[in-house]
Amino acid sequence: MKTEVKGGLMKGLKRSVLGGESFFINTFEASGEGGEVTVAPALPGDIVALEMTGQPLLIQSGSFLAATTGVDIDSKWGGSKTFFSREGLFMLKATGTGTIFVSSYGAIRLIELGAGQKYTVDTGHMVAFDDTVSYNVGKSGGWKSTLFSGEGLVAKLEGPGRFYMQTRAPDSFIAWLAPKLPGNRE
Repeated sequence: MKTEVKGGLMKGLKRSVLGGESFFINTFEASGEGGEVTVAPALPGDIVALEMTGQPLLIQSGSFLAATTGVDIDSKWGGSKTFFSREGLFMLKATGTGTIFVSSYGAIRLIELGAGQKYTVDTGHMVAFDDTVSYNVGKSGGWKSTLFSGEGLVAKLEGPGRFYMQTRAPDSFIAWLAPKLPGNRE
């Protein structure tokens, strides 16, 4: 195992501070006759291996798990449209060729969007999508329901391209679990 700041100091800082990922990248390489590396996400759910063939992929921070040599991970400004999103202002952008592994809380569902096809999803359910998919983040209803119902914001996606969503949202689990923890009971 080799631990390094992949891409240099500035790229490591950008990935860490803006993208929510580690400053350091661990590289595992077999010595001799092969080997095996096992990785696991923090939350229970699916892990999906996606083949990168040169088409950039945008990944929600926290969904990136691992990648093979040839895949470059950088942070990408999500724009002001992500300002109020629970998931943050920055996403990860994967480029290059190889295999990337993304994880979720719950199952990962693939949605293939045709040209001009639209899909609306809670921002807490996003995992990854092709950079050919355009998106805007907005409120799910009126401002009153957005601020007081706990529904939050939704992403309005438009194809063409692939979109991966998770069937559960970590924020919902935390909201359910927190009152049940010792010291939080009435």
